[in-house]
Amino acid sequence: MKKYEVMYILRPTLEAEAIKAVVENTSNIFTSNGSKVLECKEWGFRELAYEIEHHKKGYYVWMLVEATVEALNEFNRIAGYSEDIIRSIVVKDGE
Repeated sequence: MKKYEVMYILRPTLEAEAIKAVVENTSNIFTSNGSKVLECKEWGFRELAYEIEHHKKGYYVWMLVEATVEALNEFNRIAGYSEDIIRSIVVKDGE
């Protein structure tokens, strides 16, 4: 398995409980597909460089994962249709 950095931005209108649930569900995507979440940092609300779906702020979450291809595909699939995640990116870790 290779290491990847995963970052996603949540809709700023979510309640604290909903944010916690999305972060937990996202971690579960990786762990249930034979991968490991090495780090998970919630950066909180930040200004966006440009508006996304009429939002000027977003809730940022960064993760370092050791993941299988299946886990990455599942994350990308779910992030693609989730109304709570407005942007996401997965980058191979350079270490």
